[in-house]
Amino acid sequence: EPVGTMGGMDTISFRAHIMAVERVEKRLRTVAAALDDAGIPYAVVGGNAVAAWIGRVDRAATRATKDVDLLVRRSDLERRTQALAARGFRREDIRSRTLFVDPAEPSRRSGVHLVWAGERVRPSYGWPAPLVEEAVRDPEGFLVLDLPALVRMKLTSLRLIDQVHIVDMLAVGLIDDAVRAALPEALRERLVQVEQSADEDA
Repeated sequence: EPVGTMGGMDTISFRAHIMAVERVEKRLRTVAAALDDAGIPYAVVGGNAVAAWIGRVDRAATRATKDVDLLVRRSDLERRTQALAARGFRREDIRSRTLFVDPAEPSRRSGVHLVWAGERVRPSYGWPAPLVEEAVRDPEGFLVLDLPALVRMKLTSLRLIDQVHIVDMLAVGLIDDAVRAALPEALRERLVQVEQSADEDA
Protein backbone atom coordinates (compact mmCIF):
# COMPACT_ATOMS: atom_id res chain seq x y z
CA GLU A 1 0.00 0.00 0.00
CA PRO A 2 1.45 3.46 -0.87
CA VAL A 3 2.92 5.32 2.07
CA GLY A 4 0.82 8.39 1.28
CA THR A 5 -2.45 6.61 2.07
CA MET A 6 -4.02 6.65 5.52
CA GLY A 7 -3.26 2.98 6.11
CA GLY A 8 0.39 3.47 5.27
CA MET A 9 0.69 6.48 7.55
CA ASP A 10 -0.92 4.53 10.39
CA THR A 11 1.69 1.80 9.92
CA ILE A 12 4.52 4.32 9.99
CA SER A 13 3.11 6.00 13.12
CA PHE A 14 2.78 2.65 14.88
CA ARG A 15 6.35 1.68 14.02
CA ALA A 16 7.61 5.06 15.22
CA HIS A 17 5.75 4.59 18.50
CA ILE A 18 7.21 1.12 19.01
CA MET A 19 10.72 2.37 18.26
CA ALA A 20 10.29 5.26 20.71
CA VAL A 21 9.19 2.86 23.45
CA GLU A 22 12.19 0.63 22.75
CA ARG A 23 14.57 3.60 22.93
CA VAL A 24 13.22 4.59 26.35
CA GLU A 25 13.57 1.02 27.61
CA LYS A 26 17.14 0.81 26.30
CA ARG A 27 17.97 4.16 27.95
CA LEU A 28 16.50 2.97 31.25
CA ARG A 29 18.46 -0.28 31.18
CA THR A 30 21.72 1.46 30.20
CA VAL A 31 21.47 4.02 33.00
CA ALA A 32 20.39 1.45 35.60
CA ALA A 33 23.26 -0.86 34.64
CA ALA A 34 25.78 2.00 34.87
CA LEU A 35 24.60 2.96 38.37
CA ASP A 36 24.40 -0.66 39.54
CA ASP A 37 27.94 -1.32 38.29
CA ALA A 38 29.18 1.77 40.14
CA GLY A 39 27.30 0.84 43.32
CA ILE A 40 25.30 4.09 43.29
CA PRO A 41 21.80 3.88 44.87
CA TYR A 42 18.82 4.98 42.79
CA ALA A 43 15.17 4.19 42.17
CA VAL A 44 13.25 4.38 38.91
CA VAL A 45 10.22 6.62 39.44
CA GLY A 46 7.65 8.32 37.22
CA GLY A 47 5.90 6.60 34.34
CA ASN A 48 8.45 3.82 34.04
CA ALA A 49 7.97 2.87 37.70
CA VAL A 50 4.20 2.83 37.25
CA ALA A 51 4.58 0.66 34.15
CA ALA A 52 6.90 -1.71 36.00
CA TRP A 53 4.35 -2.28 38.77
CA ILE A 54 1.33 -2.50 36.48
CA GLY A 55 3.25 -4.86 34.20
CA ARG A 56 3.49 -7.36 37.05
CA VAL A 57 -0.30 -7.62 36.95
CA ASP A 58 -1.26 -6.87 33.35
CA ARG A 59 1.35 -5.92 30.74
CA ALA A 60 -1.40 -4.83 28.35
CA ALA A 61 -2.47 -2.12 30.83
CA THR A 62 0.88 -0.28 30.83
CA ARG A 63 1.42 3.16 29.28
CA ALA A 64 4.44 4.35 27.35
CA THR A 65 6.53 7.26 28.62
CA LYS A 66 9.06 9.37 26.76
CA ASP A 67 11.69 9.94 29.44
CA VAL A 68 13.42 8.28 32.38
CA ASP A 69 12.97 9.68 35.89
CA LEU A 70 15.39 8.60 38.61
CA LEU A 71 15.20 9.20 42.35
CA VAL A 72 18.77 9.77 43.55
CA ARG A 73 20.72 11.25 46.43
CA ARG A 74 22.08 14.73 45.74
CA SER A 75 25.34 13.77 47.48
CA ASP A 76 26.01 11.11 44.80
CA LEU A 77 25.84 13.59 41.89
CA GLU A 78 29.54 13.65 40.98
CA ARG A 79 29.90 9.86 41.14
CA ARG A 80 26.74 9.51 39.08
CA THR A 81 28.02 12.03 36.53
CA GLN A 82 31.20 10.00 36.08
CA ALA A 83 29.34 6.70 35.79
CA LEU A 84 26.93 8.03 33.14
CA ALA A 85 29.59 10.00 31.27
CA ALA A 86 31.37 6.68 30.74
CA ARG A 87 28.23 5.57 28.85
CA GLY A 88 28.18 8.76 26.78
CA PHE A 89 25.53 10.70 28.72
CA ARG A 90 26.04 14.46 29.04
CA ARG A 91 24.97 16.23 32.21
CA GLU A 92 22.98 19.46 32.00
CA ASP A 93 22.05 21.65 34.96
CA ILE A 94 19.00 23.82 34.23
CA ARG A 95 17.98 26.08 37.08
CA SER A 96 17.02 23.67 39.88
CA ARG A 97 16.88 20.63 37.58
CA THR A 98 19.60 18.21 36.57
CA LEU A 99 19.30 15.83 33.67
CA PHE A 100 21.49 13.61 31.52
CA VAL A 101 21.16 13.69 27.75
CA ASP A 102 21.32 10.41 25.87
CA PRO A 103 23.93 10.49 23.06
CA ALA A 104 21.63 8.31 20.95
CA GLU A 105 18.79 10.85 21.24
CA PRO A 106 20.24 14.23 22.27
CA SER A 107 17.05 15.93 23.38
CA ARG A 108 16.28 17.32 26.82
CA ARG A 109 12.72 16.03 26.50
CA SER A 110 14.08 12.50 26.11
CA GLY A 111 16.69 12.83 28.83
CA VAL A 112 17.22 11.15 32.16
CA HIS A 113 15.65 13.46 34.75
CA LEU A 114 16.80 13.43 38.37
CA VAL A 115 14.60 13.76 41.46
CA TRP A 116 16.43 14.47 44.71
CA ALA A 117 15.67 11.89 47.38
CA GLY A 118 14.34 13.23 50.66
CA GLU A 119 13.79 16.74 49.25
CA ARG A 120 10.61 18.46 48.13
CA VAL A 121 10.31 18.36 44.35
CA ARG A 122 8.60 21.76 44.55
CA PRO A 123 8.50 24.12 47.53
CA SER A 124 4.69 23.95 47.54
CA TYR A 125 4.59 20.17 48.00
CA GLY A 126 3.52 19.00 51.43
CA TRP A 127 5.84 15.99 51.49
CA PRO A 128 9.41 15.36 50.38
CA ALA A 129 10.36 12.82 47.75
CA PRO A 130 10.96 9.28 49.05
CA LEU A 131 14.39 7.94 49.96
CA VAL A 132 16.45 5.66 47.71
CA GLU A 133 16.28 3.09 50.49
CA GLU A 134 12.61 2.64 49.54
CA ALA A 135 13.62 0.96 46.28
CA VAL A 136 13.12 -2.72 45.47
CA ARG A 137 14.68 -4.81 42.73
CA ASP A 138 12.27 -5.26 39.82
CA PRO A 139 12.09 -8.68 38.10
CA GLU A 140 13.51 -6.91 35.01
CA GLY A 141 16.69 -6.19 36.97
CA PHE A 142 16.60 -2.47 37.79
CA LEU A 143 15.75 -0.79 41.10
CA VAL A 144 12.25 0.67 41.20
CA LEU A 145 10.54 2.67 43.94
CA ASP A 146 8.41 0.40 46.07
CA LEU A 147 4.66 0.62 45.59
CA PRO A 148 3.57 2.53 48.74
CA ALA A 149 6.28 5.17 48.17
CA LEU A 150 5.38 5.48 44.49
CA VAL A 151 1.70 6.02 45.28
CA ARG A 152 2.69 8.57 47.94
CA MET A 153 4.85 10.39 45.41
CA LYS A 154 2.10 10.45 42.79
CA LEU A 155 -0.48 11.77 45.23
CA THR A 156 1.94 14.43 46.48
CA SER A 157 2.44 15.78 42.96
CA LEU A 158 -1.11 15.16 41.72
CA ARG A 159 -0.62 16.56 38.21
CA LEU A 160 -3.00 15.26 35.56
CA ILE A 161 -0.56 12.51 34.53
CA ASP A 162 -0.16 11.52 38.20
CA GLN A 163 -3.93 11.17 38.52
CA VAL A 164 -4.01 9.04 35.37
CA HIS A 165 -1.28 6.81 36.80
CA ILE A 166 -3.20 6.46 40.08
CA VAL A 167 -6.35 5.45 38.20
CA ASP A 168 -4.33 2.91 36.18
CA MET A 169 -2.93 1.37 39.36
CA LEU A 170 -6.38 1.27 40.93
CA ALA A 171 -7.79 -0.44 37.83
CA VAL A 172 -5.44 -3.42 38.17
CA GLY A 173 -5.85 -3.68 41.94
CA LEU A 174 -2.38 -2.52 42.97
CA ILE A 175 -3.57 0.04 45.52
CA ASP A 176 -4.88 -2.29 48.21
CA ASP A 177 -5.65 -1.74 51.90
CA ALA A 178 -1.98 -2.11 52.87
CA VAL A 179 -0.90 0.61 50.44
CA ARG A 180 -3.72 2.88 51.63
CA ALA A 181 -2.78 2.36 55.27
CA ALA A 182 0.80 3.44 54.54
CA LEU A 183 -0.36 6.85 53.28
CA PRO A 184 -0.61 9.98 55.44
CA GLU A 185 -4.25 10.84 56.11
CA ALA A 186 -4.21 13.87 53.79
CA LEU A 187 -2.96 11.72 50.91
CA ARG A 188 -5.60 9.07 51.59
CA GLU A 189 -8.15 11.84 51.17
CA ARG A 190 -6.58 12.79 47.83
CA LEU A 191 -6.75 9.16 46.77
CA VAL A 192 -10.47 9.06 47.54
CA GLN A 193 -10.96 12.23 45.49
CA VAL A 194 -9.13 10.70 42.51
CA GLU A 195 -11.26 7.55 42.81
CA GLN A 196 -14.49 9.55 42.95
CA SER A 197 -13.48 11.66 39.97
CA ALA A 198 -12.66 8.53 37.97
CA ASP A 199 -16.03 7.00 38.85
CA GLU A 200 -17.84 10.15 37.71
CA ASP A 201 -16.00 10.13 34.38
CA ALA A 202 -16.61 6.42 33.79
